[in-house]
Amino acid sequence: MAVALATQPKTPDSPPPDRLVEPAGADHVFYRSPGKRYPKAVRAEGVWIWDENGRRYLDGSSGACVVAIGHGVPEIREAALAQFDRIAFAHGSQFTTEACQEMAARVAALSSHPDLDKVYFVSGGSEAVETAVKMARQYWRERGMPERYKVISRWTAYHGNTAGALALGGHTSRRAPYMPLILHTPHIEPCYCYRCPFHRSPATCELECAEALERAVRYEGPDSIAAFIAEPVVGATAGALVPPEGYWPRIREICDRYGILLVADEVMTGVGRTGRPLALERWGVHADLVVLAKGLSSGYAPIGAVLVHRKVHDAIRDGSGRFVHGHTYGQHPVSMAVGAAVLRYMEEHDLVARSDAMGRVLLARLRQELGHHPHVGDIRGLGLFAGVELVSDRETREPFPAEARVAERVGAEAFRLGLVTYPGSGSVDGTRGDHILLCPPFVIRETEIDLLVTILTEAVDRVTGGETP
Repeated sequence: MAVALATQPKTPDSPPPDRLVEPAGADHVFYRSPGKRYPKAVRAEGVWIWDENGRRYLDGSSGACVVAIGHGVPEIREAALAQFDRIAFAHGSQFTTEACQEMAARVAALSSHPDLDKVYFVSGGSEAVETAVKMARQYWRERGMPERYKVISRWTAYHGNTAGALALGGHTSRRAPYMPLILHTPHIEPCYCYRCPFHRSPATCELECAEALERAVRYEGPDSIAAFIAEPVVGATAGALVPPEGYWPRIREICDRYGILLVADEVMTGVGRTGRPLALERWGVHADLVVLAKGLSSGYAPIGAVLVHRKVHDAIRDGSGRFVHGHTYGQHPVSMAVGAAVLRYMEEHDLVARSDAMGRVLLARLRQELGHHPHVGDIRGLGLFAGVELVSDRETREPFPAEARVAERVGAEAFRLGLVTYPGSGSVDGTRGDHILLCPPFVIRETEIDLLVTILTEAVDRVTGGETP
């Protein structure tokens, strides 16, 4: 049965511990949570961040699944300074740079497919998603099929915070405040094995979650579909949902059957996070457009990119000759130099293989310490990309009520104990469902993984009471 959540004592005269106590106007920053108190970060190295009071935090989420190679790598600083000495800015509509060309070559090398070899640069993940959608749209216009404009996506998905990306996302609480501003787009069920929307078990699975794509294509009309977009492993909205074997090959087969472009949103999963350069290639599948960001620069500079199949690039080059899209800071020379240095550093230190190896350690330790916890329903992931799903009742898989804000509270408690995590909610139905996403830098050591798991376990116990049903 479900149990009552542990509560924290409060006194009427004391503000909650995470609320601002500074006088109004003391800080001019408009924060994401305007009433929250944020410690001031002053230094970082490896997997650690220090605040102005000298307190140390283990970065168990790489910020927001960003810092791949670790904090404070001197080679990246040197690359940025060297580029500053050459040229700091040149607009992408007027110039190219050596740094941009090197970065493009290194991004193209992430894929094993020889025709995935053109790269369009932007400043972040949401921009990259919007760019991929526009590319898909223009591709079909260039081919004389302007009626192909719909992009199918999945529920329990996240593709960014701009209006177009929110329309593609499938997370109710993120979409709801902006519904009047976003277009309706077709969505299908997620591949969520722990909570299979088709009430299957692994033994009885017939990949209904993949077949849902073909059903949606037929309902919408095959000649109206431009693309299908999805995360190879779902990150922010559900905590490292790993698809069943056969899912991605079947999706690729359906896309090919109806001539639909496959867009892989690898903003979180790409650049080694799941233990492969591109997560989708774990299943022997290649996308037509790959969306990248976050680990692409390991957080040292804002970078996003779309890795583009030659057929899409050539259709535009040989058609109108111009991609009708662009951003001011695309191909920013310093960002390009930083990104190239990050990918070079990752290759020289074999960090993708390290992500794979240390990811196995992380999952093993999580399962050892939390695998039988009364309020942990599932532990899943690939590489250094792991999710812990929290439940009110382990036997029935009943989620906590949304108003209890369990993931948020576990994340806050872990933070107080010195661990940074990535809590999320809404995985069950867009509102209910709590999880903690863990995605530390690839340079994390086993002793640091042990500490991460110990702190997380204590945080879960403190918030849920650790009671056995």
